[in-house]
Amino acid sequence: MPRPPAARSAADRLLDVLGSFEQAHPALTLAQIARRAGLPLSTAHRLVGALAGWGALERAEDGRYQVGLRLWEVAALAPRGVGLRQAAMPFLEDLYETTHQNVHLAVRDGLEVVYTERISGRSAVGVHSRVGARWPLHATGVGLVLLAHADTAVQDRYCAAELVAFTPYTVTDPARLRRMLAEVRRGGCAVSDRQITEDALSVAAPVRGPHGEVVAAVSVVVPAAGARTPALVPAVRVAGRGISRALGWQPVPR
Repeated sequence: MPRPPAARSAADRLLDVLGSFEQAHPALTLAQIARRAGLPLSTAHRLVGALAGWGALERAEDGRYQVGLRLWEVAALAPRGVGLRQAAMPFLEDLYETTHQNVHLAVRDGLEVVYTERISGRSAVGVHSRVGARWPLHATGVGLVLLAHADTAVQDRYCAAELVAFTPYTVTDPARLRRMLAEVRRGGCAVSDRQITEDALSVAAPVRGPHGEVVAAVSVVVPAAGARTPALVPAVRVAGRGISRALGWQPVPR
């Protein structure tokens, strides 16, 4: 959402222009950018021109603007982006070859999960996730893992907010969600059964950084009908532990 006019510096207005683009609106006309950013058309024209000149935005043949490759190049420098992806890819590929279903890698950003990698085949169950997409933490397998290992203050804030329902199976009761998070911590994995779509089930496991902190989550999403969850759990755990070791984590001997 655009900031109040009195508080908007030049940098604020540039960020508002970039913030106009989102998963549901990946391509916008100049008028749409101005309206969504809360800017006069002339100001939007000047800022969009500057961003396009730098490469942050690109103009398509139909006249609409979309995010440019230069912005993607900068985003790839994020430690939780390309570095994590490079360490994870061999294990994500192994997990995909084992299941031939959707394989995800994700991180937490505030109170949302952000997908940083996805491998999928033509025969895999349909999912709404894509690289860069954001979803609520409580309704996805990777989100449950990341929320379960977040600080208590983060969990309290999340459970105090409205828990959006996507299907009749989505967990919207804070007390039940807290019990699920405790089970994720005890069992070392999360199962999200038909919480985003009624035909999909997700099994997820944590990815740990060098000091043992949970920095990401890995998951596989399969058809809910006939899902062999007990067989999927070990495969996802192995992938999570493999990525963790690649990042420098050393398990503590029992």
